[in-house]
Amino acid sequence: MPGHRVAVIGAGGIGVDVSHWLTHDERDDFMEVWGVGDPSVHPGGLTEAKPRTAAREVTLLQRKTSVIGKNLGKTSGWAHRAVLKQAGVTKVSGATYTAVQGHPEGVELLYAVDGETRSLVVDHVVVCAGQESVRSVFDGLTHDSAHLIGGADVAAELDAKRAIEQGTRV
Repeated sequence: MPGHRVAVIGAGGIGVDVSHWLTHDERDDFMEVWGVGDPSVHPGGLTEAKPRTAAREVTLLQRKTSVIGKNLGKTSGWAHRAVLKQAGVTKVSGATYTAVQGHPEGVELLYAVDGETRSLVVDHVVVCAGQESVRSVFDGLTHDSAHLIGGADVAAELDAKRAIEQGTRV
């Protein structure tokens, strides 16, 4: 199970979905979070939205300098961006990744934005980036709990069903 602090590298559709899943708190009621009520009690079926409780602190990073979520689906992108905002996801654009290394409090992700080096200490780093299997980072890890799944394992044909099954097994 992912720890309380998670960095997600890659802010495409999969990175956004993973961030959404990581922040999801099962105790939140969908209707309350989105301000939807019984129309016989609330005019128009609308109530005041209840603040969402994020299950984890998530930082979502991307190499592109554009706004995160800009290229999400035209009809659903707004909802994904709203969920990230509600959950307090920290969004970082224009990141250049330097290293992932051990740290006494978890894992340290070193990256730069506009030439300024930054450090992020988290419990887990999830990589949702790239269309080619790049195993060099994984091969360099000595941590026994690292797992290679999804497109990082085999990117020949991106297969969401296989990736989800692998992630579930981990």
